[in-house]
Amino acid sequence: MPADDYYQSLGVSKSASQEEIRKAYKKLARKYHPDVKPDDKAAATKFKEIQEAYDVLGDKEKRQKYDQYGSAWKNVGAGTGGGQHHWAGGGGGPVDLDDIFGGGFDFQDLFGGGRGSRGRAQPRPRKGADLTTEIHVDFDIAALGGKHDLSYRVDGQPQQITITIPAGIESGKQIRLAGQGSAGSAGGPAGDLLITVQVGVHPWFRRDGNNLLLDLPLTAAEAALGTQLEVPTLEEGPVVLTVPPGTSSGMKLRLKEKGIVDRKTKQIGDQFVVVKIVSPKELTDEQRKLYEQLQEAGQEHPRTNLWNR
Repeated sequence: MPADDYYQSLGVSKSASQEEIRKAYKKLARKYHPDVKPDDKAAATKFKEIQEAYDVLGDKEKRQKYDQYGSAWKNVGAGTGGGQHHWAGGGGGPVDLDDIFGGGFDFQDLFGGGRGSRGRAQPRPRKGADLTTEIHVDFDIAALGGKHDLSYRVDGQPQQITITIPAGIESGKQIRLAGQGSAGSAGGPAGDLLITVQVGVHPWFRRDGNNLLLDLPLTAAEAALGTQLEVPTLEEGPVVLTVPPGTSSGMKLRLKEKGIVDRKTKQIGDQFVVVKIVSPKELTDEQRKLYEQLQEAGQEHPRTNLWNR
């Protein structure tokens, strides 16, 4: 190595005083120290270079041999200090981080961690990565709440847990399980598990916000005369519903608070029974005669008031 390389590394002349060399080292150390630029490989290489230079030039005896013999100085005599590189010091005497960065410099405030025994900042705790997965649950479980067994992998290891499905969750919504994701580093917390819920289709019910809709087929006679019959509910089983006389197709009959609970307000929605008047595809002779009698009775047609204004 040429005799002036160490001087160039520190940016000083060969005639620089020990104090000038020390100040030049401190200035460069502030700029390239690994704790200041922890992920910068170029900065780490530069810091190693200036550390090596100061380890020699900061020690009067080593500097004298280096000035005289250049890169062969290590082979001349036993030397002092053993040529050992210190993290933040050198042959010119220990230089800790407070000396480099100033007495008020606190790596714990800057990087979120304490300093080690030699002044080096400890790795900052980092939260682990969040994981995502998707589950499919029955309509009843999503509406009323329940348990669901979930298998997934975290950090290459299989996991089996039982999760709680909150009542009223809608399809596409997420459940967050804190601490069930990837492990953190340097003592940091584990990440979270984000579970997207997909809700299955019910054979009878469909959802409208927090309300439930249920289609109810009625004959023309039942709709015209009124009736009482049992209809299913999601949680309470069958209940008796009164259909008033003169009910038209499409009318919604309300069952109060037989719907889905609101996850925020905890209010319960309603169930609406939607009337669908159905006609028989085939009529017996007797049925046909009765329908014809009704038609001949001259009952006002519902379209009369709609089109004749």
